[in-house]
Amino acid sequence: MRAENAPDPDFALVARALTKRFGDRLALQGLDLDVPAGSFFGVVGPNGAGKTTALSMATGLLRPDHGRAWIHGVDVWQRPREAKSRVGVLADGVRTFDRLSGAQLVTYAGLLHGLDADVVAARTADLLRVMDLADAGRKPVVDYSAGMTKKVLLAAAMVHAPDVLVLDEPFEAVDPVSAANIRDILHSYVERGGTVIVSSHVMDLVQRMCSHVAVIAEGRLVASGTVDEVRGGQDLEERFVELVGGRHAGEGLAWL
Repeated sequence: MRAENAPDPDFALVARALTKRFGDRLALQGLDLDVPAGSFFGVVGPNGAGKTTALSMATGLLRPDHGRAWIHGVDVWQRPREAKSRVGVLADGVRTFDRLSGAQLVTYAGLLHGLDADVVAARTADLLRVMDLADAGRKPVVDYSAGMTKKVLLAAAMVHAPDVLVLDEPFEAVDPVSAANIRDILHSYVERGGTVIVSSHVMDLVQRMCSHVAVIAEGRLVASGTVDEVRGGQDLEERFVELVGGRHAGEGLAWL
């Protein structure tokens, strides 16, 4: 039985009235979000729109000033241990234990989630292989490129086989071949019943990859639904620009 006022656990993630202020700046203004289970859900918005803030609060990394969030009906802030056991997070800009080797970092993540050591070892080997990091697994993460670091952090987010993956800019700095492999992994994960929530600035990628999308601008949700519903017959990038504004059409630099 779910707790009173908790949303339907068939939704992978639900956020209600998430609000966050940093000093005088209101970063997020009462954001509501509903992510269906089994969806590949894109979160898009201009730089500084509040995407990372929203995902951080919805997954327990940043406490909201107001509002609540649930992972499959489990309150993220009232029952954090249970909620976090069901979600894997690839956060943007969060420091990691980069003096560990890639294999040690993924192993550490698995053991933190209470997995048996033999299970962690097998999964770590599998994840490093599919991320094309098998040869780099013994090297310290501090020596990795930006793309390699992104991949090993994704492996650490997946090692405990969560129900939901929340990935902030997972393809940033990742080479095209690795990006294609990661997309295949994520699509297979969704096909087996998992849910992926991914933030990205690349509209073409979101349009091709995602089943649903939410558009955030100036800390507010301005559109949400299936990709086809949100784009309304337009290219998603065109619809995005129309929704968030700010395009300087026809303007140029006379001196250039």
